[in-house]
Amino acid sequence: MFISLTNDQVEFNYGSKRWQYNFNEIVELGLLKKKKSYLFENTAFISVTALTYYCMLFTNLMELFYVIPALLCYTFLIILRFHNNKKFNYYVIVRDVYKKATVVKINNLDRPAIGRQIDEYLNFEFERAVNSAKKTA
Repeated sequence: MFISLTNDQVEFNYGSKRWQYNFNEIVELGLLKKKKSYLFENTAFISVTALTYYCMLFTNLMELFYVIPALLCYTFLIILRFHNNKKFNYYVIVRDVYKKATVVKINNLDRPAIGRQIDEYLNFEFERAVNSAKKTA
């Protein structure tokens, strides 16, 4: 269970990370979706290409000894890039009244269950706000 509700606190538990807030401290709770970055793979691809062109144009390697290592590097980079088909990374973000944000990266497989729990919490908060407004009116 990612979110646990007690009498006056909300407890979050994901993996080895645990934190808690009072009900009135949470300003925002939600899932954040970020597109995965391929900076390492793209930089390595550009570096291998530059090194291959350098060997092709400015060295005396006539037997093309640089082609086989370049092809092996390209193969390895393509496997790295396309092996994992996840296009997005998901995070849970909790902002409190003190303007502190807690961001935790979650697994893609856990996202639907955590999303349902966050929806349940938001529905509970809405009902709690409506009930407190009825009491004051």
